[in-house]
Amino acid sequence: MSAITVRPFRRSDRDQLTDLIHSHAHAAIPGTPVTVNAVLSQLEHEPDEFIVDTWVRERATVVGEQRGRITAAAHVVRYGGTTDVAADLRDSGELRWLLQWPDASYWPDAHLAGRAVADAAVAVLRSWNVRSVLADFALPAPGLTGVPEQWPHVVRLLDELGFESRRSEQVLLADVATPPDSTRDDLTIRRTLGECGTRFTALTAEQELRYVEVDTTLAGPGRVAAPVGWADVGNLRVAEDSRWQGVGTTLVAAAAHWLRLARVDRLLAYAEPDESELVAFLRRCGFQVVTTCHRGWAQTGDVRRRTRDQ
Repeated sequence: MSAITVRPFRRSDRDQLTDLIHSHAHAAIPGTPVTVNAVLSQLEHEPDEFIVDTWVRERATVVGEQRGRITAAAHVVRYGGTTDVAADLRDSGELRWLLQWPDASYWPDAHLAGRAVADAAVAVLRSWNVRSVLADFALPAPGLTGVPEQWPHVVRLLDELGFESRRSEQVLLADVATPPDSTRDDLTIRRTLGECGTRFTALTAEQELRYVEVDTTLAGPGRVAAPVGWADVGNLRVAEDSRWQGVGTTLVAAAAHWLRLARVDRLLAYAEPDESELVAFLRRCGFQVVTTCHRGWAQTGDVRRRTRDQ
């Protein structure tokens, strides 16, 4: 076994850490971009999380190094205990992410580095005296929140640490170059600014039928290199009596045309396991499920006792 050094992240680790994060992201969602600047930015603060990020009181990043290579890394935060923090996060610690290279013939003990980093990350959380330890995972990459099914080596680490996932989410991806065929010529499409991006609203002379919002600012304004070609569905609202009448596909087609003008060619969407009707609609619009992310991980039992006994 090669010697494993677990230590705090150094700026000189940035390229190897970005490679580790990028490889994990790409295994889940094809072509998803990760930049060095996006990684470094997340380690310092997360301005896109404009509410939750204000609740963070401490942050730390640890890496595992073997023969000069970063083979594992983890990023953790501590939330404050004041009343302005959401009750489910108050006075808790969170693994924002925990990654390792999987075992390979030339690196057969990578899992040991992952476990050493995982233990060190939990020890940091214990030193902060947190009430509970959570892990929802959020990489600095479009569409990735949670632990995708393509990371069984990470699930193994979380299982060894006593974490359990409490919910899941499907991630769907569409090529906007091939919009849905079914459209309605009797609808007026109005484009405005919505709460989660550009809103496309379908109207008849009598009423507003539904709208879809697409967000093309996944990397934040001017903060890091933008993930060129990517957008996601921020909101999708449907009037009950207008479903399956071509209204939704007309909206998606209009949004796709606008996205192509913006040189965006990939559109992400998300669905909970029980949203079968939504998934059916998205598939009809050309989306395909690319991964299922397991979210809401929590460490069972008393974190102080569990980490002390390891």
